[in-house]
Amino acid sequence: MVTSAAEPVPAGADLATPGAPSHGADPLPKLALGAIGVVFGDIGTSPLYAFRETFAGHHKLAVDALHIMGVVSLIFWSMLLVVTIQYVTIIMRADNKGEGGSLALLALISGRVKQIRWSRGIVLLGVFATALFYGDSMITPAVTVLGAVEGLAVAQPSLSHLVLPLSALIIIALFVIQSKGTAKIGLFFGPVMLLYFVVIATLGVMSMVKTPGILWALSPHYAALFFYHDPVRAFLALGSVVLAVTGAEALYADMGHFGRKPIRVSWMFFVLPALMLNYMGQGALLFRDGVPALESPFYKLAPEGWELPLVFIATAAAMIASQAVISGAFSVTQQAIQLGFMPRLRIEHTNAATAGQIYIPLINWLLLAMVLLLVAFFRSSSNLTAAYGIAVTGAMLIDTCLLVVVLRRLWNWPLIAAVPLLAVFFLVDGAYFTANLTKIVSGGWFPLLAGFIIFTILTTWSKGRQLMIARMREGAMPIKVFIQSAATAATRVPGTAVFMTSTPEGVPHALLHNLKHNKVLHERIILLTVKIVDEPYVAEGQRCHLEDLTHGFHRMILKYGFIEEPDVPVALANVHRCGAEFRMMDTSFFLARQTLLPSARPGMMIWREKLFAWMLRNAESAMEFFRLPTNRVVELGSQLEI
Repeated sequence: MVTSAAEPVPAGADLATPGAPSHGADPLPKLALGAIGVVFGDIGTSPLYAFRETFAGHHKLAVDALHIMGVVSLIFWSMLLVVTIQYVTIIMRADNKGEGGSLALLALISGRVKQIRWSRGIVLLGVFATALFYGDSMITPAVTVLGAVEGLAVAQPSLSHLVLPLSALIIIALFVIQSKGTAKIGLFFGPVMLLYFVVIATLGVMSMVKTPGILWALSPHYAALFFYHDPVRAFLALGSVVLAVTGAEALYADMGHFGRKPIRVSWMFFVLPALMLNYMGQGALLFRDGVPALESPFYKLAPEGWELPLVFIATAAAMIASQAVISGAFSVTQQAIQLGFMPRLRIEHTNAATAGQIYIPLINWLLLAMVLLLVAFFRSSSNLTAAYGIAVTGAMLIDTCLLVVVLRRLWNWPLIAAVPLLAVFFLVDGAYFTANLTKIVSGGWFPLLAGFIIFTILTTWSKGRQLMIARMREGAMPIKVFIQSAATAATRVPGTAVFMTSTPEGVPHALLHNLKHNKVLHERIILLTVKIVDEPYVAEGQRCHLEDLTHGFHRMILKYGFIEEPDVPVALANVHRCGAEFRMMDTSFFLARQTLLPSARPGMMIWREKLFAWMLRNAESAMEFFRLPTNRVVELGSQLEI
């Protein structure tokens, strides 16, 4: 899926580096520590609520040996099958030049499925997974911060009235600091999460020592016994058990930051053992204390007097988990912009030395508003978990669907090997998703509603762009005809004119309007198209394609990866085979600004055309997006029906 981005087409970026990231210079322990701090915050904070919700949530379970052993067994085998095998072992191999995530995976496979009749369905699945991720980005800060601060009510019941206002204050502070960047705070992410995992593992071991029989729960036959003796409740319990694997998709999405190996090492040798020790400790606590422990089995693990310090540690971990999904929302947004699913938005860099640290004001404040609304509406982490489960399981199920294409089309696995593996994944992910559908009335409606709204916005922008480009091509004059008729007739003036155009053929509308109104042509004319390719990076030597069209006309195509940032002046400065060197003081940039007129022409429904026109009007200026010098830009308007 090659997407052009120039005249009407959006493009945005994250990194301006010329090649893919290399982690080879950093030692494995350092990268593994960084991964612990950033990648595992979401799944690491699941013990705050996952075990409790399975017993005391929307589908309550009896606190007896059958259910305790069965739930612990289900949690262990869920993390083994979903996180360890499906994501860490299989899906993380499907990287796009080191980058992961639903959009990166979609860009990777899109070129292989264009001839398949259901290729459009694959693209729509990938887009809907992205829409669900935004729902996850809204729910995660709300549920993790609430789940952590609710420990106050356990440590000091007299402070329970402070849980909601304190959670809101923490969330507001978290979003306010985004514009300042998280480089310095990020240095503490690894050590804080390291401390958190050590603490929860230690608390789990302390509890297990008192009830060592809980170790037998690692056997899969306890999960089987649960389904055999209580099949309905076991199935419904899956809707809460899956909360233990929330954040598994983050391992894949953040792969580009640390690399595959550090994430695998961190998970297998540190995070997974720490989480399971804590879950087994919570199970052992239920054996000893029964129903009273369900108030908060996570905080009840702490010895008397240590609950409050645990609240502080868990709250810090919750903020880190929230920070990870907020940063992820920024990264996914810039990928969606580059791949043509969102209009241009203002992207700010918060760290000059680290191009990947970006801040998107509109996304930040929209997320803050939605998170605060969720906290005010649901009021507890227990109520929010119903919404959380559907967002996570929906995204996982879509990833499994995309994995079908990866195994068969990209890796050419034989059916005898692919079918059994995919059958297991579909059975597990499908069971989790179906179990969560029972919670739609209780809150599961929110991520579905948010997902469909965002999906509509993404697909409307993508379809509208395609229609607009098609309409512009319909009336485009062949460039050779234009050069022959206009090059010799028009007056030529000194300097260089760069006409930004979304299509690498035909005459740009801005050029036609300039000649019509000003009746002059510059000595050197560049017809410039910026293209976004299906890879995260483009090597500097492959950045520019140049074609001499004679009579001072040149066709130039600049290629960027979908996480790179187009910088037209820098790219032009590196071009040395197009006559004289480019000097910004002698160069004028001409942009066309279309005004859309929704019409009854076949294409989109009229309400979608109006939505697309509104997004186009409010998109970030192409001048700022492509980093064009403000005093060298001329915009020429035109009207267009789609």
